[in-house]
This record gives sequence, structure tokens and C-alpha cells, in this order.
Amino acid sequence: MTTKKMLTITGYKNIHTDIVNLLEDARHTASRSANSIMSASYWEIGRRVVEFEQSGASRAKYGVLLVERLATDLTSRFGRGFTKSNIWNMRAFYLSWPREQILQTLSGESRKRKIPRKSAAKQATTIDLIALTNCFPLPWSAYVRLLTVKDASARAFYETKAMRGGWSARQLDRQISSLFYERTALSNKKIAMLGHCTTGTMCYNINKGDIDDRG
Repeated sequence: MTTKKMLTITGYKNIHTDIVNLLEDARHTASRSANSIMSASYWEIGRRVVEFEQSGASRAKYGVLLVERLATDLTSRFGRGFTKSNIWNMRAFYLSWPREQILQTLSGESRKRKIPRKSAAKQATTIDLIALTNCFPLPWSAYVRLLTVKDASARAFYETKAMRGGWSARQLDRQISSLFYERTALSNKKIAMLGHCTTGTMCYNINKGDIDDRG
């Protein structure tokens, strides 16, 4: 029964071949960090999965089956890292770091380096993997943890802190679990309120001793 369903995925061979080629290229790019290369590759896989699903109403219903088939075939060819849950994470990764946001970042990098911009049509279908690594410097395990942060502002906050502070995935997990974003936001709010206080004012019973250490 499963075999029959697999055969009904129109266009599957194309997306499978594209992803295999993508991963082969990623694995042969020794000049870049393995972490960045794989994170960028996983975002790109997520993009291809989402766009394959959205390419037509008849294909959208194959989402679950597509992930299952890819998990089987990619694991057979590349080994660990391509479980169904991880491919779903790749899909979520792309949706949480929108294409428009990434293209804007890449466009900014191109202007800084004076790299000729691709035509809009070409840019819409191809994204240079090496350039993409600049958008995703963290290891994949860090992005998987960030995906659990549903608030976009909090997620961006943790991502920025992790990049600037050189946090390991374990450190990132600890900061998220300790609600570092929420505590920092509360501290900033208290500081702002203190800034409006005058001598002799109760200042909503807030004093400097209430403010968390933000260092």
C-alpha cells in the first residue's frame, strides 16, 4: 500500500534529485564551517519542500507522504540527520525564517561586498548556498531549539544573543529555559519606569534593587 502511494507523487523524482545534489554540494564544500553549511542546507531543503507543496493544489495533500518518502530515501543515501521529525523541522525552519527576510539580508551583504545582484527572476529560484551560510551561522541544534520559541521577537532576541555571545546549543537552551528574554524585557521596562521617577515619588514601588542583572 505504501509503495502504491509513493508512486502517486507527481514530480517526486525532481525534488529528490534536487535535494540529493544540494546535499552533495554541501558535503564537498570543505572551506566553510560544517555547522553553517548544514544549517543553510536544511533551510534550503525546507524551502524546496514548502514550494513543492505549494506548486499546485494537487500536490499540497502529499505533504506528509513527501516527508516520509524523503526521510526514507535521504537516510538511505546520507545516513543520520534525515528522520521525518528532522525534515519537518527543516520545513518549519524555512517558514520561521521567511524567504523575504533572508533575501533582504543577502541583498545587503551583496551591496557591502559590491557583488553584482542577480536578476529578480533568477534570484527567485536560486540561492547561493555559500552566501546563505552568512544568514545561519549557528549549528542546526541551536535552530531546532529556537524553533520551540513561538514568539518571533523572542526568537530573534535569542538568535542575536547566541551569535554575538558565541553561545553553545546548551547555553542557548539554558537561557531559553530560564526565560532570559522575558526577564530582560521586564528589566528594561523597570528601567524605563525609573527614568520617569522624581525625587520623593513612590515610583510604583520600584527601586533599583528590583532590577535583574542583565549582564
